[in-house]
Amino acid sequence: MHRNFTTATRIILLPLGMFFVCVPFAMAYVSSSSNYRIQDDSINNGGIFSSSASYRVQDTLGESGVGTSSSGTYRVKAGYQQMQQTYLALVPPGNISLAPNIPQSGGGNADGIGVWTVVTDNIAGYSMTLAAQNSPAMQSGANNFANYITAGADPDFSFTTPAAASRFGFSPEGTDIVQRFKDNGAACNAGALDSVSACWDVLSTTQTSIARRNTANSPAGTATTIRFHAGSGASNVQPAGAYTATATVTVLAL
Repeated sequence: MHRNFTTATRIILLPLGMFFVCVPFAMAYVSSSSNYRIQDDSINNGGIFSSSASYRVQDTLGESGVGTSSSGTYRVKAGYQQMQQTYLALVPPGNISLAPNIPQSGGGNADGIGVWTVVTDNIAGYSMTLAAQNSPAMQSGANNFANYITAGADPDFSFTTPAAASRFGFSPEGTDIVQRFKDNGAACNAGALDSVSACWDVLSTTQTSIARRNTANSPAGTATTIRFHAGSGASNVQPAGAYTATATVTVLAL
């Protein structure tokens, strides 16, 4: 069974504080209609693969010696098209707080991090994306921290905030991060390094791919850290308030 997990992320600033709420779900099937779903099939007649716009069937002439057996060192699922189950688990972070507080004037910076651990025995691996619900992502009534603006098409190696503005962005870290967030020590989407607190991007309403692997990682799993940063420039006046952002981390089995 392929399981796809979505983590709804609520981010609150007082002026800065983060909270994460996770809502996982799972779904996988080879065919369906308005009143049924078939996860795996074995019709026992023929031995071909056939499909149309509304169905897909893999069938066989017959089966023998079916069943599951195991010992301390192996497990066998015997028979044609034994249902293959894929395990995918997401361990989200608890509450995250950005610190220190940012004053209304004089500028300041605050940081918070969350760690999402993915465990899967799927030989094709998994993908992870991040998206914001609103734009700008961080809002408090009519006020906001503007979405981070990169200097070019790639993430910025260092987080920068204009003197008269405020910005909010993110940076992922981990062994499974995609090439966009890897660096060569000076620039992002270049090289193979994963420098700490580097490669900052906008938290937009478009799903951004942040991590991906093409192999299983069970049972240890792989952790991806997402850093969130809010900055207010030295001459900026940031109205006080409870700034809130809602984002979604989605993990899919490939």
